[in-house]
Amino acid sequence: MPDRFQIEIAPSQDVTAINYPAAAANRAGVTLILGHGAGAGQTSRFMVDFATALAERGIDIVTFNFLYTEHGRRIPDPNARLESCWRAVIDAVRGRMSGGATKLAIGGKSMGGRIASQVAAGGVGGLSGLVFLGYPLHPPGRPDRPRAAHLSSVKAPMLFVQGSRDPFGSPAELQPILGQLDALGELFVVEGGDHTFKVPKRAGATQQDVFRAIQDRIDTWLRVTITAED
Repeated sequence: MPDRFQIEIAPSQDVTAINYPAAAANRAGVTLILGHGAGAGQTSRFMVDFATALAERGIDIVTFNFLYTEHGRRIPDPNARLESCWRAVIDAVRGRMSGGATKLAIGGKSMGGRIASQVAAGGVGGLSGLVFLGYPLHPPGRPDRPRAAHLSSVKAPMLFVQGSRDPFGSPAELQPILGQLDALGELFVVEGGDHTFKVPKRAGATQQDVFRAIQDRIDTWLRVTITAED
């Protein structure tokens, strides 16, 4: 069962985190921390569904709220505060990791994943991989404002899950960027998917089928990529 715990971000400033223990029968020995997107916290249906499904597949999952979400605000904190929160969460989770979950990966939905990439690029070491659920390459309609320059400084392998209709950055826009990375960068395209991987009814697959395919890919990628490190 998921359990909640508090993480101190700064004196008298805590955020709530939720630990989703991996299914013991197929435990991968990997902990994945997922940050939420700008518009919804860690208890959104998307975050809970993905955390639960990945834990059932054998990945230890931790989610958390950024400070602005924890305090009930709608506007995200400044970039430096978001990064500071991420670093504090990484430190706290590392202190709790046990039971064979020896490898650490980070990532998240949209903004949560982007900030994870920034702290990785800024020098947070010891990461086995990063998982991006809809990487916000640029604001919708503004390809002239890319958010990718720092990715070349990330040393750990990266998995980008991107909808083919994502207005924050299409797979075609991401592909040449991945080709320039020193680290392994893999792109998993959700055909017909938007920024939250929703597909139109005419796509011929149920939304649950689409989510399961994404979750299966994340599970396989983490296991294969991290095994390759050893």
